[in-house]
Amino acid sequence: MPIRRLPETLVNQIAAGEVVERPASAVKELIENALDAGARRVDVSLRDGGKALIAVTDDGCGMTREELELAVERHATSKLPDDDLVHIRHLGFRGEALPSIAAVARVTLTSRQSGADEAWALVVEGGKQQKPKPAALDRGTRVEIRDLFFATPARLKFLKQSRTETGYTLDIVKRLAMANPSVAFSLEEDGRDHLRLPAGQGDFFDQRLKRLSAIMGREFGENALPIEAEREGIRLSGFIGLPTLNRSTSQLQYLFVNGRPVRDKLLYGAVRGAYRDFLAHDRHPLLALFLDIPPDEVDVNVHPMKAEVRFRDQGVVRGLIVSACRHALAEARHRASTTVAEGALGAFRREQPGNYAGSYRGSALPRGLSDRGFDYQAPLSGLAGEPLAPDGSARSIDGAPEEPSGPATDFPLGAARAQLHETYIVAQTADGIVIVDQHAAHERLVYERMKEQMAGAGVARQILLIPEVVELEQEDARRLADRAEELAALGLVLEAFGSGAVVVREVPALLGKLDVQGLVRDLADELSEMDQALALTERLGEVCGTMACHGSVRAGRRLAAEEMNALLRQMEATPHSGQCNHGRPTYVELKLADIEKLFGRR
Repeated sequence: MPIRRLPETLVNQIAAGEVVERPASAVKELIENALDAGARRVDVSLRDGGKALIAVTDDGCGMTREELELAVERHATSKLPDDDLVHIRHLGFRGEALPSIAAVARVTLTSRQSGADEAWALVVEGGKQQKPKPAALDRGTRVEIRDLFFATPARLKFLKQSRTETGYTLDIVKRLAMANPSVAFSLEEDGRDHLRLPAGQGDFFDQRLKRLSAIMGREFGENALPIEAEREGIRLSGFIGLPTLNRSTSQLQYLFVNGRPVRDKLLYGAVRGAYRDFLAHDRHPLLALFLDIPPDEVDVNVHPMKAEVRFRDQGVVRGLIVSACRHALAEARHRASTTVAEGALGAFRREQPGNYAGSYRGSALPRGLSDRGFDYQAPLSGLAGEPLAPDGSARSIDGAPEEPSGPATDFPLGAARAQLHETYIVAQTADGIVIVDQHAAHERLVYERMKEQMAGAGVARQILLIPEVVELEQEDARRLADRAEELAALGLVLEAFGSGAVVVREVPALLGKLDVQGLVRDLADELSEMDQALALTERLGEVCGTMACHGSVRAGRRLAAEEMNALLRQMEATPHSGQCNHGRPTYVELKLADIEKLFGRR
């Protein structure tokens, strides 16, 4: 067939297929235009999920009659004043959005330039442009898109139900609102409000946190850690959630580059790396990170919808994100999220309001209690007869002395008062109680000490008086023997012992007395699931976590009162002790006021 030029209308429809995938795509382009025009308020209105009507109104600088006509021509833009595609400082710059949308829908643009005497309106239907006419508009620009994809019915068939399409649009508006907390946003559909965010006031950092809390939820605002870091001219800011505030998907992870919402594998990978020591592989933190980078260090022109970017130096960007997030998590020390306490209080509450504990009559006992009472250890005499010191003084749970520094109830985690079911430590604080999972807490302490030793002179080892032979599957034994040198750096010295066994000669000293057989078998299982090309130092979390688990105080072990207090003091002094290696909380804190509410005293 001979080569021919495509009609202009068909060219625009093809471009629309790249730029406008669904109503949400059109809304994104229009809001970006409004923000580039200096808008301080953006209102979005939908009908039938955007398929029947999309209306975006802003109070930006507006356009003249001549600019209206240019705005619907391909590759016409006000965003590249110097024709420079390297230093891009606007959200939109391609000049394709409006002509592409107008090629597949019925579009009415109404605009009034700041200081102008009148507004002008321009109608374009399926790419056919009419003459501008005078119109009524106070200020800014209003774009109405009716019957989206009427000119390309095939594309219309692939749209989802109205509720689903509205959800996509809501997500887009939320992302752009996060990046612009000083701008007011609203979204309504068929007369019903989906989002209404006032413009932020005061300090920009406070504005941002309030905007994020309004969108991501109150829980995030209460448990967010601030991020502020800079490296080689690249600035990172924003907020990340405590590890104990996590979700099963990464849906509540928002990343922005120069104010542009992006979905970038490099950035998501950096976040996973930062939380690697704190969350299981199937759990994801909540966060919103904002990267400000010189325009010539990032290419935003690699995707038709500008949803992806390419960095000139990926290593610097990744390193900045990982180090900044880890520093913020370390600063949080033993803090756990407020959702832990809220979940515990919710579990205590009865389904029927007013049915308070302690209001039982007759011979019936509350569910879960027997006539033998609670199973707990005496609160004042310890578990081996040791008296509980009133100031909370104690020896370390690993034998090192612990100096008192005031009444134990004044410490963040309080003074130990009891051990329940030989698993949970109950402590009294100045204004409530703390319940600690002794195994999860000590596992984190051991893990952090192993990491500290690894970063220093190496993990201290102790020689076994009698080397222990562990029999394994032949392949498991081979894997362990192949990694013997790396395991030795972690404090575990072993070597092959025949074809289906290894002999263990030294173990990490800080693990104390442990089940060597169980530890080696668990490590063999870990290695079987790892990429053999990766060094163990790259999978330090899994390996050290397994070792720490075997070296921790087990559930079912009775602790003396001084040991319980020592564990609490060590938790207060150890970073990240508020969660175990899998992101689960190590303790729950209940305030006295909340407990009194449970019993109807407030």
